[in-house]
Amino acid sequence: MSKLSIAKIKEILEINEVTEEEINNLKLDDRKGVQQLLAQYEKKQHQLALQKEKADEMMRYERAYYTNNVGFIAGVDEVGRGPLAGPVVAAAVILPENFSLLGINDSKQLSKTKRELFFKLIQEQAISIGVGIIDNNTIDEMNIYQATKKAMYEAISKLTPPPNHVLIDAMPLEQLNCSYEAIIKGDQMSTSIASASIIAKVTRDQIMEEYHNMYPAYRFDSNSGYGTNVHIEALKNNGSSPIHRKSFLKNILI
Repeated sequence: MSKLSIAKIKEILEINEVTEEEINNLKLDDRKGVQQLLAQYEKKQHQLALQKEKADEMMRYERAYYTNNVGFIAGVDEVGRGPLAGPVVAAAVILPENFSLLGINDSKQLSKTKRELFFKLIQEQAISIGVGIIDNNTIDEMNIYQATKKAMYEAISKLTPPPNHVLIDAMPLEQLNCSYEAIIKGDQMSTSIASASIIAKVTRDQIMEEYHNMYPAYRFDSNSGYGTNVHIEALKNNGSSPIHRKSFLKNILI
Protein backbone atom coordinates (compact mmCIF):
# COMPACT_ATOMS: atom_id res chain seq x y z
CA MET A 1 0.00 0.00 0.00
CA SER A 2 2.91 2.35 0.69
CA LYS A 3 3.74 2.52 -3.07
CA LEU A 4 0.32 3.91 -3.87
CA SER A 5 -0.39 7.61 -4.18
CA ILE A 6 -1.28 9.50 -1.00
CA ALA A 7 -4.76 10.16 -2.42
CA LYS A 8 -5.31 6.42 -3.00
CA ILE A 9 -4.02 5.54 0.49
CA LYS A 10 -6.43 8.09 1.97
CA GLU A 11 -9.31 6.54 0.05
CA ILE A 12 -8.43 3.03 1.29
CA LEU A 13 -8.03 4.10 4.92
CA GLU A 14 -11.36 5.94 4.87
CA ILE A 15 -13.29 2.99 3.46
CA ASN A 16 -11.61 -0.15 4.77
CA GLU A 17 -10.07 -1.59 7.89
CA VAL A 18 -6.53 -2.55 6.99
CA THR A 19 -4.41 -5.44 8.21
CA GLU A 20 -1.59 -5.16 10.74
CA GLU A 21 0.88 -5.96 7.97
CA GLU A 22 -0.45 -3.07 5.86
CA ILE A 23 -0.19 -0.72 8.84
CA ASN A 24 3.42 -1.78 9.40
CA ASN A 25 4.18 -1.11 5.73
CA LEU A 26 2.69 2.36 6.03
CA LYS A 27 4.89 3.07 9.03
CA LEU A 28 7.92 2.49 6.81
CA ASP A 29 6.70 5.04 4.26
CA ASP A 30 8.67 8.25 4.88
CA ARG A 31 6.19 10.54 3.14
CA LYS A 32 4.81 13.08 5.63
CA GLY A 33 1.32 12.89 4.11
CA VAL A 34 1.23 9.11 4.59
CA GLN A 35 2.27 9.42 8.24
CA GLN A 36 -0.45 12.02 8.84
CA LEU A 37 -3.06 9.74 7.28
CA LEU A 38 -1.82 6.83 9.39
CA ALA A 39 -2.04 8.88 12.58
CA GLN A 40 -5.62 9.91 11.71
CA TYR A 41 -6.56 6.30 10.95
CA GLU A 42 -5.11 4.96 14.20
CA LYS A 43 -6.86 7.70 16.19
CA LYS A 44 -10.16 6.82 14.51
CA GLN A 45 -9.67 3.11 15.23
CA HIS A 46 -8.87 3.87 18.87
CA GLN A 47 -12.06 5.93 19.21
CA LEU A 48 -14.05 3.14 17.55
CA ALA A 49 -12.61 0.59 20.00
CA LEU A 50 -13.60 2.81 22.94
CA GLN A 51 -17.13 3.17 21.55
CA LYS A 52 -17.46 -0.61 21.18
CA GLU A 53 -16.20 -1.10 24.73
CA LYS A 54 -18.65 1.50 26.03
CA ALA A 55 -21.54 -0.02 24.08
CA ASP A 56 -20.77 -3.46 25.50
CA GLU A 57 -20.51 -2.05 29.02
CA MET A 58 -23.85 -0.25 28.68
CA MET A 59 -25.63 -3.54 27.93
CA ARG A 60 -24.53 -5.26 31.14
CA TYR A 61 -27.79 -4.63 33.04
CA GLU A 62 -29.89 -5.92 30.16
CA ARG A 63 -27.53 -8.84 29.54
CA ALA A 64 -27.85 -9.99 33.16
CA TYR A 65 -31.56 -10.61 32.54
CA TYR A 66 -31.19 -11.99 29.02
CA THR A 67 -28.84 -14.69 30.34
CA ASN A 68 -31.59 -15.70 32.78
CA ASN A 69 -34.14 -15.94 29.96
CA VAL A 70 -35.87 -12.69 30.94
CA GLY A 71 -36.73 -10.63 27.87
CA PHE A 72 -38.58 -7.38 27.16
CA ILE A 73 -36.41 -5.18 29.37
CA ALA A 74 -37.62 -1.56 29.29
CA GLY A 75 -35.46 1.48 29.85
CA VAL A 76 -37.20 4.59 31.21
CA ASP A 77 -36.06 8.19 31.46
CA GLU A 78 -37.51 11.69 31.56
CA VAL A 79 -36.64 15.13 30.24
CA GLY A 80 -37.89 18.50 31.39
CA ARG A 81 -37.95 18.57 35.18
CA GLY A 82 -36.07 21.87 35.38
CA PRO A 83 -37.58 24.18 32.73
CA LEU A 84 -39.84 27.11 33.56
CA ALA A 85 -42.25 26.20 30.76
CA GLY A 86 -43.65 23.27 28.86
CA PRO A 87 -44.33 19.65 29.78
CA VAL A 88 -42.24 16.99 31.42
CA VAL A 89 -41.77 14.11 28.97
CA ALA A 90 -40.89 10.51 29.79
CA ALA A 91 -40.11 7.68 27.41
CA ALA A 92 -39.99 3.91 27.83
CA VAL A 93 -38.13 1.77 25.31
CA ILE A 94 -37.84 -2.00 24.85
CA LEU A 95 -34.91 -2.90 22.61
CA PRO A 96 -34.11 -6.20 20.88
CA GLU A 97 -31.42 -8.28 22.58
CA ASN A 98 -28.98 -7.77 19.69
CA PHE A 99 -29.38 -3.99 19.63
CA SER A 100 -26.15 -2.04 19.20
CA LEU A 101 -25.64 1.65 18.56
CA LEU A 102 -22.07 2.90 18.79
CA GLY A 103 -21.77 6.26 20.51
CA ILE A 104 -25.07 6.07 22.37
CA ASN A 105 -25.11 7.97 25.65
CA ASP A 106 -27.21 10.23 27.84
CA SER A 107 -29.04 12.57 25.45
CA LYS A 108 -27.49 15.62 27.13
CA GLN A 109 -24.03 14.36 26.11
CA LEU A 110 -24.96 14.20 22.41
CA SER A 111 -25.15 16.92 19.78
CA LYS A 112 -28.57 17.83 18.37
CA THR A 113 -27.62 16.22 15.04
CA LYS A 114 -26.57 12.95 16.67
CA ARG A 115 -29.63 12.88 18.96
CA GLU A 116 -31.93 13.20 15.99
CA LEU A 117 -30.06 10.49 14.07
CA PHE A 118 -30.17 8.14 17.07
CA PHE A 119 -33.86 9.01 17.62
CA LYS A 120 -34.61 7.74 14.11
CA LEU A 121 -32.48 4.59 14.49
CA ILE A 122 -34.05 3.71 17.86
CA GLN A 123 -37.54 4.17 16.44
CA GLU A 124 -36.68 1.88 13.54
CA GLN A 125 -35.20 -0.89 15.67
CA ALA A 126 -37.03 -0.84 19.02
CA ILE A 127 -39.54 -3.54 19.87
CA SER A 128 -41.76 -0.96 21.53
CA ILE A 129 -41.70 2.70 22.53
CA GLY A 130 -44.04 4.53 24.90
CA VAL A 131 -44.11 8.26 25.63
CA GLY A 132 -45.77 10.06 28.54
CA ILE A 133 -46.37 13.83 28.43
CA ILE A 134 -47.57 15.79 31.46
CA ASP A 135 -48.44 19.43 30.84
CA ASN A 136 -47.48 22.50 32.85
CA ASN A 137 -50.88 22.86 34.53
CA THR A 138 -50.69 19.34 35.92
CA ILE A 139 -47.13 20.01 37.07
CA ASP A 140 -48.40 23.04 39.00
CA GLU A 141 -51.20 20.98 40.53
CA MET A 142 -49.22 17.96 41.68
CA ASN A 143 -45.54 19.19 41.79
CA ILE A 144 -42.79 18.23 39.37
CA TYR A 145 -41.68 15.07 41.20
CA GLN A 146 -45.14 13.49 41.10
CA ALA A 147 -45.71 14.73 37.55
CA THR A 148 -42.46 13.07 36.48
CA LYS A 149 -43.59 9.77 37.98
CA LYS A 150 -46.94 10.13 36.26
CA ALA A 151 -45.21 10.66 32.92
CA MET A 152 -43.09 7.55 33.47
CA TYR A 153 -46.06 5.37 34.39
CA GLU A 154 -47.90 6.65 31.33
CA ALA A 155 -44.95 5.85 29.06
CA ILE A 156 -44.59 2.32 30.46
CA SER A 157 -48.32 1.66 30.12
CA LYS A 158 -48.07 2.25 26.36
CA LEU A 159 -45.50 -0.50 25.80
CA THR A 160 -46.66 -3.52 23.81
CA PRO A 161 -45.69 -6.14 24.83
CA PRO A 162 -45.49 -5.05 28.48
CA PRO A 163 -42.03 -5.25 30.05
CA ASN A 164 -40.87 -8.06 32.31
CA HIS A 165 -38.37 -5.78 34.01
CA VAL A 166 -37.84 -2.01 34.02
CA LEU A 167 -34.57 -0.09 34.27
CA ILE A 168 -35.13 3.51 35.40
CA ASP A 169 -32.85 6.51 35.61
CA ALA A 170 -32.76 7.07 39.41
CA MET A 171 -36.52 7.37 39.98
CA PRO A 172 -38.20 4.58 42.04
CA LEU A 173 -41.55 3.41 40.64
CA GLU A 174 -43.23 1.24 43.24
CA GLN A 175 -46.56 0.72 41.44
CA LEU A 176 -45.34 -1.32 38.50
CA ASN A 177 -46.66 -4.78 37.65
CA CYS A 178 -43.12 -6.10 37.22
CA SER A 179 -39.72 -5.83 38.87
CA TYR A 180 -37.68 -2.68 38.44
CA GLU A 181 -34.24 -1.25 39.13
CA ALA A 182 -33.52 2.45 39.72
CA ILE A 183 -29.97 3.19 38.53
CA ILE A 184 -28.11 6.36 39.45
CA LYS A 185 -26.92 8.03 36.22
CA GLY A 186 -28.66 5.21 34.41
CA ASP A 187 -28.73 7.14 31.14
CA GLN A 188 -24.93 6.80 31.07
CA MET A 189 -24.90 3.15 32.20
CA SER A 190 -27.72 1.40 30.33
CA THR A 191 -28.40 1.37 26.59
CA SER A 192 -32.14 1.02 27.20
CA ILE A 193 -32.25 4.04 29.53
CA ALA A 194 -30.03 6.09 27.20
CA SER A 195 -32.40 5.24 24.34
CA ALA A 196 -35.36 6.39 26.43
CA SER A 197 -33.48 9.59 27.24
CA ILE A 198 -32.98 10.30 23.54
CA ILE A 199 -36.62 9.60 22.65
CA ALA A 200 -37.82 11.85 25.49
CA LYS A 201 -35.38 14.66 24.69
CA VAL A 202 -36.09 14.83 20.96
CA THR A 203 -39.84 14.53 21.54
CA ARG A 204 -39.81 17.39 24.06
CA ASP A 205 -37.59 19.57 21.87
CA GLN A 206 -40.06 19.13 19.02
CA ILE A 207 -42.91 20.17 21.30
CA MET A 208 -41.03 23.25 22.47
CA GLU A 209 -40.21 24.24 18.89
CA GLU A 210 -43.94 24.16 18.14
CA TYR A 211 -44.58 26.33 21.20
CA HIS A 212 -41.95 28.76 19.94
CA ASN A 213 -44.12 29.39 16.88
CA MET A 214 -46.98 30.28 19.23
CA TYR A 215 -44.96 32.33 21.72
CA PRO A 216 -41.80 33.48 19.89
CA ALA A 217 -40.77 36.12 22.45
CA TYR A 218 -39.53 33.45 24.87
CA ARG A 219 -37.24 31.70 22.34
CA PHE A 220 -38.41 28.20 23.26
CA ASP A 221 -36.72 26.95 20.07
CA SER A 222 -33.30 27.63 21.59
CA ASN A 223 -33.87 27.27 25.35
CA SER A 224 -36.55 24.51 25.47
CA GLY A 225 -38.18 26.39 28.33
CA TYR A 226 -35.11 26.58 30.56
CA GLY A 227 -34.39 29.83 32.39
CA THR A 228 -31.82 31.43 30.12
CA ASN A 229 -31.13 35.16 30.35
CA VAL A 230 -33.18 35.81 27.19
CA HIS A 231 -36.07 33.78 28.58
CA ILE A 232 -36.02 35.56 31.96
CA GLU A 233 -35.91 38.96 30.26
CA ALA A 234 -38.89 37.99 28.09
CA LEU A 235 -40.82 36.94 31.19
CA LYS A 236 -40.13 40.29 32.86
CA ASN A 237 -41.20 42.18 29.75
CA ASN A 238 -44.20 40.08 28.72
CA GLY A 239 -45.28 38.13 31.78
CA SER A 240 -45.93 34.40 31.54
CA SER A 241 -47.49 32.45 28.67
CA PRO A 242 -50.16 29.75 28.96
CA ILE A 243 -47.48 27.05 28.94
CA HIS A 244 -45.39 28.46 31.78
CA ARG A 245 -45.25 26.61 35.09
CA LYS A 246 -46.63 29.21 37.48
CA SER A 247 -45.21 27.41 40.51
CA PHE A 248 -41.73 27.83 39.02
CA LEU A 249 -42.04 31.60 38.52
CA LYS A 250 -42.67 32.82 42.06
CA ASN A 251 -39.18 34.28 42.47
CA ILE A 252 -39.05 35.67 38.92
CA LEU A 253 -42.36 37.48 38.43
CA ILE A 254 -42.65 39.61 41.57
